[in-house]
Order: sequence, then structure tokens, then C-alpha cells
Amino acid sequence: MNKQSKVLKWTLIIGIVIVLNMFFNYVLSLVYKEPDYNVFLPQQQIVEAPTTKEDCLKVGGQWIVNPPSVKTGSSYFDNIKIPPGYCNADFLRQQEFEKMQKVYDRNVFITLVLLGALCVLIGNFLKKNMLIGIALSLAGILSFIIASMRYWSSADNLIKVIILGIALVILVWVAVKKFKDN
Repeated sequence: MNKQSKVLKWTLIIGIVIVLNMFFNYVLSLVYKEPDYNVFLPQQQIVEAPTTKEDCLKVGGQWIVNPPSVKTGSSYFDNIKIPPGYCNADFLRQQEFEKMQKVYDRNVFITLVLLGALCVLIGNFLKKNMLIGIALSLAGILSFIIASMRYWSSADNLIKVIILGIALVILVWVAVKKFKDN
């Protein structure tokens, strides 16, 4: 009976950890909308690419110069005309989208870290209900992990070191608080 009770407790703890983090992320997605790629870069059925540098720059594109053609010695390839360059017409819109996405990722990171910290704090102060306390502490730690994974590709190296340092301090603090009697 005691073994079943422990399994049930850990099943409840894991369930609370997962569902609480899903709740955080879904509420966040409802309250704070992610930038929509198709708003910044609408997909058109027919696209006429600019063929000159000037036309490319007028639409906010990036002109990429082709390297000079190389003579192959084959008359077939010598008759092929290689254009002077080509246009990435979405250049400025892509940069604007990436900038907005980076701001969104940062704000989601901050929100999830704050929610995670709140869970860890509440979990460590719950003495009467140890099951909920453990579940909240673990949910907070999982929230830190999810936040870091979502923001990791947008974060600078210094921010990554700070994230890892704070996570390490919090994990050690939780371990000391929860297991100081052992």
C-alpha cells in the first residue's frame, strides 16, 4: 500500500508540473500574440522578381551580385547568359520580422521566468502540503527550462551565461531548502 501511495504522489506531482507549464504557455499565447510571419512576408501566387539593382532596392530588397562567368570551353555553356545578380525582395521585411520575433522571445522568456520563480517561492513556503510544494517547485524549474529553450537562439552569449548562472543558483537553493534535513 505504501508503494502505491508513493507512485500516486509522484504521478500527481508530475501531472501538476506538466499541466501547470502547459497552462502558463497557452495563457501566454492567448494574451501575447507571436509575430505572424505571413503578415510581414505575405505569400503571393505570382511573384515578379526585380531584375535590376535599382528596382530591387526600391522594394526593400537586397541585391546579390553574381560572380563573373567563367569560360568553360564548351560552346553550349558559353552561350548561356548569366544575369549580373538577383534580388532578395523580402530582405527588409525579413529583418523587421526577425527583430519583432526577438522582442517577443525576450518578453516570453521574462514572463516564464517570473512565473517559474513565483512557483519556486510558493513551493518552498508550503510546509503543510509537501506534495503541492514539491510540484510547484518542480513546475517552476521546468518553466525556467522551457523559457531558456525558447529564448536560447535569440539570446547573446552574456545573457546565456547569466541564464545558466541564475538557474544554477536557484537549483542549489531549492536543493538546500528541500533536502536540508537529509
